[in-house]
Amino acid sequence: MSEVLHKVLIVDDDVAVTNYFMVFLMQSELFDPVVQNDSRQVIEQLKQDSFDVVMLDLDMPNVTGMEILQQMAAAGLTVPVIILTGASDVDLAVRAMKQGAFDYLTKPVDDVHLLEVLGKAVEMSALNNSMKNLPNVVMPGDLQHQAAFEHLPTKHASMLRLFHRAETLATGNLCVFIWGERGSGKPLLAEGIHHSSARQDGPFVALDCAQHTPDSFSGVLFGQAQNWSGDVDDLPGSLCQAAGGTLFLNNIEYLSPQVQMRLNTALHTGEYYRNNSTEIRHCDVRFIVASTHDLTHPKFQSSFSRDLLYHVMVNNLEVPPLRDRPEDIPVLAEHFLAEENQRSNRKIKGIHPELMAKLCQYYFPGNQQELRRLILEGVAACKGDVLRLNDLSDYNRERVTLCSFGSEFTPRPLDEFIRRQVEETVRYCQGDREEASRLLQITEKKLAEYWKPES
Repeated sequence: MSEVLHKVLIVDDDVAVTNYFMVFLMQSELFDPVVQNDSRQVIEQLKQDSFDVVMLDLDMPNVTGMEILQQMAAAGLTVPVIILTGASDVDLAVRAMKQGAFDYLTKPVDDVHLLEVLGKAVEMSALNNSMKNLPNVVMPGDLQHQAAFEHLPTKHASMLRLFHRAETLATGNLCVFIWGERGSGKPLLAEGIHHSSARQDGPFVALDCAQHTPDSFSGVLFGQAQNWSGDVDDLPGSLCQAAGGTLFLNNIEYLSPQVQMRLNTALHTGEYYRNNSTEIRHCDVRFIVASTHDLTHPKFQSSFSRDLLYHVMVNNLEVPPLRDRPEDIPVLAEHFLAEENQRSNRKIKGIHPELMAKLCQYYFPGNQQELRRLILEGVAACKGDVLRLNDLSDYNRERVTLCSFGSEFTPRPLDEFIRRQVEETVRYCQGDREEASRLLQITEKKLAEYWKPES
């Protein structure tokens, strides 16, 4: 018998189900199972006792599995949770993973697969326990690959925890899904994972799915063989170019259904074929994919493959928006200033306190990429040795001033303030009213009251 038994809490209102899992796990001689059939007792039990893994049914009376996940997050309970669900509720299980669940299993559960998933969950539990011993604000120097994340300087605990989680995922070879708002640094995080992995000496190839037409992208990704008439070039494709390294696909919601199907096969079997060819090729890459959208949302039900979504969602990382970590604004601003000083051979000594105050109070819908553009614009216009508010264009200076809650008060009609914010958000979203409405947290009908497209 194993010297250390990993403690598993099995939560299901069906006594027959919990009894089966209890006997099976005891017979494995790897786990110490504890059964809970009353979902109302789960949170208190997790607070009072220490568990390595929780197996959680979603469909239960009194308190549902999804509610338990939310209560665990609110209570700061970081035990890895494996969702148990019927085949008809897989979409619900994926949404549960977005709420923080580790993985999901469909009933009836395959015994071998169960032990495999439990083993991975135990590894994650060990990581969580080790991170509990770290100070509340983890210093960047605690990272094993600090240089890999140097382009994402931070002082915020949530980002530092994200880097530690990214380092852990980097040790494996499974696909990683990064999601977050535009400009939040998803490509930089993907590079950090690559440079923290065993593939760091291999190539890092990045593709933006939004920058290619559906017809051309399959050739860019998978490659294409020259056709019989010779009017199509022979191209290796990014999968070939990234061999031995990492392939990063940004904005995967733009993939066509055909490419989604072929990509899912490459993820599942490690095999693919080029356009105009039936020759099967081996895929030796680590996939990292990213999106600004919640792909579990019903609006993607018909456009994004559920099978592909289940593959990429297993290991997911959420990049918090800059407005949720305002203490990072000065750190990033100084970082971008230093980079631009070096790039353009300037010697600007710093950022004036007035400008820094405006930046720290600004909402930043474009996140750190928007901050970087503001700094670069200011450097280009700066005539002195300190970056000042007046070095920004009239448009950007007014924007950061209007949205700075601590700025000198100037009475303005509320409708004018709202209209400017709506117009700027729609412009930022490149005319996508649905996306603008989501960022502003208003309906499209309400947005239309303040913004009319130019005729």
